[in-house]
Amino acid sequence: MATLILVRHGRSTANTAGVLAGWTPGVTLDEHGAAQAAALPGRLAGLPIAAAVTSPLERCHQTLGPLLAARPELALHTDERIGECHYGDWSGRKLAELADEPLMRIVQQHPSAAAFPGGESMRAMQARAVDAVREWNARITEEHGADAVYVMCSHGDIIKSLVADALGMHLDLFQRIHVDPCSITAIRYTPTRPFLLRLGDTGDFGSLAPRQPDSAAAADQATEDGGNAVVGGGAGAA
Repeated sequence: MATLILVRHGRSTANTAGVLAGWTPGVTLDEHGAAQAAALPGRLAGLPIAAAVTSPLERCHQTLGPLLAARPELALHTDERIGECHYGDWSGRKLAELADEPLMRIVQQHPSAAAFPGGESMRAMQARAVDAVREWNARITEEHGADAVYVMCSHGDIIKSLVADALGMHLDLFQRIHVDPCSITAIRYTPTRPFLLRLGDTGDFGSLAPRQPDSAAAADQATEDGGNAVVGGGAGAA
């Protein structure tokens, strides 16, 4: 079956502001995110990409823009099922203030039981994303052959949930996975089981360095403390 190249969108204005964007309109790539997107065609230059699929949100379309410009023959498809989690009433709020919400402990430690007020459950988020990938795998394989490679641009929590599914991990463990903005995660699917080939690969080890007390670190601090994951993915390395 096809090999899936998952690309998290580049760093966005919400990432650097420490805001949980969700489906909030007007969230775009910041200057660094645009530079990340511009580098994407070179990073994928050696791959014969059969198709591209994207979340409907603007930051994902912007991330794939340079790749599509470099490969005008590449077909682009939009699929709402790989759009960001519907965070409901949490959308647009600062991560620092959300850290004090009782639900955050459930999101971190028992996400399969978490449902966002006015939004969706994390179980539903994963289920729709997994359904989308399985359908696209079958479609790409049928149209382009078992060795085909395709790109899918989505969001941090969506990609983490897809990786958990590929590894046979319970959703309650998915917060142990981290993917930086514009990182590449590759999964090769077979008739019997998937293989995780790359996870959150940016080709840059800067994010492994100790955190400095700058604004980016401060934006993440509320959810980094205590080893918690950043809901929505966080800004990653600048």
